[in-house]
Amino acid sequence: MYESQEAAIEGILFAMGESVRIDSLAEALGMRQEEVRERVRHMMGRYAKEDRGIQIIEVEDAVQLCTKKEIYEYLIQVAKQPKRHALTDVLLETLSIIAYKQPITRLEVEKIRGVSCAHAINKLVEYGLVCELGRLDAPGRPLLFGTTEEFLRNFGVQSIEELPMLNPEQLEEFRRQAEDEMGQKLEV
Repeated sequence: MYESQEAAIEGILFAMGESVRIDSLAEALGMRQEEVRERVRHMMGRYAKEDRGIQIIEVEDAVQLCTKKEIYEYLIQVAKQPKRHALTDVLLETLSIIAYKQPITRLEVEKIRGVSCAHAINKLVEYGLVCELGRLDAPGRPLLFGTTEEFLRNFGVQSIEELPMLNPEQLEEFRRQAEDEMGQKLEV
């Protein structure tokens, strides 16, 4: 039974091609969520020990079957240069604001950056790193943006809580530099 449950998990993850929530796996297999987590952890350990080209990664409360990083060079040979998106400084700056302040509107991002961000946000949505989370209950009902599972996978974190935090001294230094550049005092 143990092996057939793992085979079912592996088959589901392979067929879906994207992350699958633990509760969905549990429901499909007639198991408790903790049992599914235990089986997945066992599989992760086996994949890590064995000479395998795949791995299971955790993304928030979901898991995904994917290729190990060590196999990437071979994958390139077959796929002939998989589509990689270049993140410019503008895109990285916009993405970091969204990641740390989400849910956030385009106008709020523009207020922080001081320039229009429509193109940058559209590119981040196109790349699958940012998505629309809904609308703000305010006049005009502006869209709210946040990061996606693809963002978490690309930056190697399981949740936004794992994003690094700046210490207060760094924040104060950044504020001082911005004030010097602008020639005025910033609101904190």
